[in-house]
Amino acid sequence: MKLTLQFKKPSITLVLMLIIGIWNSYSQSQFKYQNTSLSNEERVADLISQMTLKEKVSQMRYDAPAITRLGIPTYNWWNECLHGVARAGEATVFPQAIGMGATWNPDLMFKVGSAISDEARAKHHSFANSSRRGIYQGLTFWSPNINIFRDPRWGRGQETYGEDPFLTSKMAVNFIKALQGDDPKYLKVIATAKHFAVHSGPEKSRHEDNYHTSNRDLRQTYLPAFEAAVNDAKVHSVMCAYNRYNDEACCGSNLLLTDILRNEWKFDGYVVSDCWAINDFWEPNKHELVDTPEEAAALAVDRGTDLNCGSVFDPNLTEAVLKDIIKEDKIDLALSRLFMARFKLGMFDGDENVKWAKIPYSVVCSPEHYQLSEKAAREAMVLLKNENNMLPLNKNIKSIAVIGPNADFEQVLLGNYHGTPHNKITPLKAITKKLPNATVYYSQGSEIAEGWPLLTAIPSANLKNGEFSGLNGEYYQNQNFEGKPSFSRNDVQVDFSWLLKKPIEEMKSDDFSVRWTGELIPEETGKYRIGLKARTGGKVYFNDSLRVDFTNEHEPKTGYFDAELKKGKAYTVKIEYTNHHTDSQVHLLWAKTDKNLLEPAIEVAKKAEVIVLCLGLSPEIEGEEMPVVLEGFDKGDRSEITLPKSQIKLMKEIQALGKPTILVLMNGSALAINWAGENIPAILEAWYPGEFGGNAIADVLFGDYNPAGRLPVTFYKSVDDLPDFKSYDMENRTYKFFKGKPLFPFGHGLSYTNFTYRNFAVPSGVKPGEQIPVSVEVTNAGALNGDEVVQLYVSLDESNEKTPIRSLVGFKRIQLKAGETKIVKFNISSEKYAYIKENGEAEIRKGMITVSIGGKQPSFSGIADASSTQVITKKIKITN
Repeated sequence: MKLTLQFKKPSITLVLMLIIGIWNSYSQSQFKYQNTSLSNEERVADLISQMTLKEKVSQMRYDAPAITRLGIPTYNWWNECLHGVARAGEATVFPQAIGMGATWNPDLMFKVGSAISDEARAKHHSFANSSRRGIYQGLTFWSPNINIFRDPRWGRGQETYGEDPFLTSKMAVNFIKALQGDDPKYLKVIATAKHFAVHSGPEKSRHEDNYHTSNRDLRQTYLPAFEAAVNDAKVHSVMCAYNRYNDEACCGSNLLLTDILRNEWKFDGYVVSDCWAINDFWEPNKHELVDTPEEAAALAVDRGTDLNCGSVFDPNLTEAVLKDIIKEDKIDLALSRLFMARFKLGMFDGDENVKWAKIPYSVVCSPEHYQLSEKAAREAMVLLKNENNMLPLNKNIKSIAVIGPNADFEQVLLGNYHGTPHNKITPLKAITKKLPNATVYYSQGSEIAEGWPLLTAIPSANLKNGEFSGLNGEYYQNQNFEGKPSFSRNDVQVDFSWLLKKPIEEMKSDDFSVRWTGELIPEETGKYRIGLKARTGGKVYFNDSLRVDFTNEHEPKTGYFDAELKKGKAYTVKIEYTNHHTDSQVHLLWAKTDKNLLEPAIEVAKKAEVIVLCLGLSPEIEGEEMPVVLEGFDKGDRSEITLPKSQIKLMKEIQALGKPTILVLMNGSALAINWAGENIPAILEAWYPGEFGGNAIADVLFGDYNPAGRLPVTFYKSVDDLPDFKSYDMENRTYKFFKGKPLFPFGHGLSYTNFTYRNFAVPSGVKPGEQIPVSVEVTNAGALNGDEVVQLYVSLDESNEKTPIRSLVGFKRIQLKAGETKIVKFNISSEKYAYIKENGEAEIRKGMITVSIGGKQPSFSGIADASSTQVITKKIKITN
């Protein structure tokens, strides 16, 4: 008998469900590390156990490649968000960090950090969803810079929150917390506290310098902000510095990375090197600690550097293990820290599991973020001087002259390490909008510095491509101009910011190149500077001669050359631009350098009722390790702290006209504006104020906002008041130790209203180790609403040359309506009134301490004394 079995034909839906179920089961169980029910420690250990040595080493460089067989996608660790998501397309640009420091408002700092991390998450997922995982597209951000701005000559001081460790700590902790988020399982993004440690210039010798300090200065000045970042903010990444400290390279320092960071502070995140810092270990005329790249890589990892911004680790670590210079378990330890970070960011889990992945792209450049940027810019404004209440100005004036190299220069809004803003509201634009019924005159007046003209895009009228105005552009879908161009077209100008949308449609990467050719024809005979500003790399051939050539830039760079040109003569020009970044930018620029800028400024000033002088510095001449060599400037730093001579001459000529004149400063570091302090009646410090900076300036000038910013740095009178730049001894540095008379002290800032203090309550004595409760009543005694920054300082009466004159131990920015009174309270912890011994240990000593509270430091006179606020001091006895 034959047995026949009959089966029912399954439905297509059922088959598909079975296939999907089998595939999901397979994909989820393919690797143990993909099981989300396991702990991150188990997942990391499983993943690393399956890697070869070569694969492990490949993941310790910032541009880590994919390991396809293990399901690991490519990842680039390099991203920046100092004051907004940087170099990743259009983003909200907030005031530069030094301006944020001037707000003295940690709550605002938290809101700014939250907005930045929202934009960061939205951008990352947008990139990842289109398979873009390159530089500036990840979730690991190398911000904030919490070094102490100990010397105004340092070009990168603009990236910090100022000269005080306590102020820096409070601002940094809130920024880091906002970046990393509050989710117990997943980090929002990873913040990086940099540059660890004892690092603040000079820029030109940072790759070779060896700094020494006392343990007292190390503990009292250079470490507190980092300790707060680790212990209070739980920062997940730390970047080590270029220089040596006490004979050890910071990225190979047992003291810094092992003894202090890991053992003392219990830091459990990862350490990343500053970019190409490991090369300095062996390259000639640098640190020269070892002889070979293999030894350098091994030294860095052995001492605690886990990730290399650079290319030293790969393949040199592999060789170092094979040569038994370092054990493989050291590689495993570093790698476990790096993959722990990626797991905590949710990079190996589905987006549906990570709440931060649900942030919509609409947050980027949203109205709310724009409002926050403008608010931050307003709060950063510091009114330095206001003689006879010249400010605020009357909006009914009929004419005003806005003069100066920073009056309508968009770059000066941004500082360094910035994103690409949609708005670029300069003082000229904002004042013009503010006064629709007035005549607004403008003149540049001077160069930013002698020999540094302001370059602008070369107009179409001066470019020729056959019968067309402009240049012929050939666009290639690769970086090397290979093959035939995807298309050719006439571009009326070379002045492009492509941001997220590339010039070649349907591109799957950020790699492309463009070649422009044609002629340049000037309308005037004279001396010119011709420049190319580009994101990653560019060349300019002029009359068939290569005149500009730079490659692999991460911050937009301007290469330039000088030439004498004749009116109507045609000069051949060829530009080659290569791109591999998200934020694609290229600009062909020029300026006529023998043009008289002063006379037109004087002429427009004569026509106006009021003059606003917009002077200061520029991120083009102060910043990170620049090739700039000008009088008063030195490779990104400054050798003088005065305004450049060209601007001083302009200021004196304008002031001599006898018209009401206001000076607006836009800069990233303190300026010795002594002559202005004596002769210009009103001075406003605006910093690099972000994309809405012009609005903030105009609002303060015309009384729509009452300024309340405070200086986060000391304004000295001369470079002669400063110690040697390379000395990291704190003697005679910052408000804590400077024994001279500053032009404007740390904490200085005026208001359009007046604040009074009374009922300052403190105990007459406390026992060592006890907290000191403090309270005071603050009243807005003027007619305008305004903010006051209440500042609390402690001085140890038993002092010597190493004891601070006073130390900031508390501050709070409060809002007070006209006539309103608020009670402000603080608790001074014992560590804030401890004496720091030479070995760095804290000791509570019996004796008297002085406590002062008010809207400023005590003991100043003249313009250095803020007349719109008060200060009260009392003595407290520390007893048994």
